[in-house]
Formats: sequence, structure tokens, C-alpha cells
Amino acid sequence: MKIAIIGGGNLGSSIAKGLLKLKDFNNNNLVIAEKRPLQIKYLQENGFNVIGNDNIKAVRDKDIVIVSVKPQQIFEVFDEIKNVIDGKKQILISTVTGINLKEIQSYMGKIPVVRIMPNTAIEIKESMTCISFLNNSKQQENTIIELFSQLGKVLVIQEELMGAVTVLGACGIAFALRFLRAATQGGIEIGFGAELSQLIAAQTVKGAVQLILENNSHPEKEIDKVTTPQGITISGLNEMEHQGFSSALIKGLITSFNKLEKMSKKTQ
Repeated sequence: MKIAIIGGGNLGSSIAKGLLKLKDFNNNNLVIAEKRPLQIKYLQENGFNVIGNDNIKAVRDKDIVIVSVKPQQIFEVFDEIKNVIDGKKQILISTVTGINLKEIQSYMGKIPVVRIMPNTAIEIKESMTCISFLNNSKQQENTIIELFSQLGKVLVIQEELMGAVTVLGACGIAFALRFLRAATQGGIEIGFGAELSQLIAAQTVKGAVQLILENNSHPEKEIDKVTTPQGITISGLNEMEHQGFSSALIKGLITSFNKLEKMSKKTQ
């Protein structure tokens, strides 16, 4: 399977890093098209096969084409490649926020198109990748699901939910890491050095997440195991709630979602 990624930014390069960690997949199977000289230099220094700003050359003879650019750049890319893409032999995938499948098809014609929303943990094969399809065969759908299942967990969703999953799954990486940063800073205040505090906080978060995923448990069930009557855990949790911890997180998610909705309307 040969793959082209158009756009070697944070997400595009994260996808590339994850792909190159797969068994039997190497630089001979993957090319990145990128136009920014500094980013090209970075990608080349990190061992990627970079073709520069030649999207047409990147697309030719590839099985899968992943477009991972900014929303305002996507139609310029489509104008370049629409006469090169072969809908019978190639699968076109977009990671672009706010541009729906019908909009893509209106530019590219009645070809099979896919939207995916992974997060940057795809580079270590731990992404939560949500996928929506339009006009794909069952075989094509299975190919995409199988590929991204090797890079983390996969969920096929209705496209109307793609905005919500962008906030919860993709922006969510930043929200989770901000919690980790805050926990690390708190650890420093109570006596640990910065590196040790971060290690303890990160491993604790990892363990908490694994309890939910592996036990198919609910967060409150696991919280109840730690909160003893008149104990220190419940005191800390209640103080966080008094300070608006859960409310602030929920409001942050909703604020990001509302902004995404406004951005999407501007591109239509």
C-alpha cells in the first residue's frame, strides 16, 4: 500500500510517524508533500521522504491520499489534484476540520471520499480516530478501518458528529495535557522536583485511563474506590469542584465546539 500525505504539519507528520512504526511499512511506501522550507528541512532531518510542493507528483500511483492542510488551503489543493485522482483505484482522505464530505465531493466529483479525525497520539499508535465515509465500497471501508486500527482505536461515526469528536478527541489531547501540567505544578508545590513530579503525574494519569479502558469501567466507580469517608481524596475532589473544575472543563469543550461551528459556517 502506497500513501501520500499532503501537508506535513503537526497532524500530517504525526500520521506519518505512526505509519512508519507499522510492520512492513517504510519510506518507500510513504511520501509527504510540503511547501514550507523550514518544515521540509525538519521532515527530511527526521528521515521522511519529502517531495516538496508538488502535490500532483505526490498523488500519482498512490493507493491512499491523505489531505492534512488548513481549511483555507484545502480547495487550492483539490484544484491541483482533482484531475489526477482516480476514484476507481485511489482513496481520498481528509483530516481537515470543518469541510464536510459533500463539499469535498462537489469539488472532486463523485469519487469515494473519507473524513478522519485522529489526534496527535497517532504517532505512537495510540490515537482515537473517528471515521466517516461517502461512496466507498465495503472493501475500501475495511481497508481504512484496518489501517487506522493499527494506529490506535477506531470508531466509525455519522459525519454530523465529526465536529464534536474534533473537540473531544483531538482538542482533548491538549485539555488532558493541561490537566497533567497542572498536576505536575501542584506536585512541585508539595515537594517534588519538576521531572519527578511529571513522571508521577503522567504515570498516574496513564493508570487511570487504563482502568477505564481495560475494565470497561466508569470514572465514578473508580473514584469511589479511592475516596474513603473523611479522607484526603474526597477533600481534594470537593475543593476542586468548589473551584469549578468540572464546570470549567465542560465550558472549555463547549467554547471550542461553538467556535468550530462558526468556522465551519464561514467556509461554506
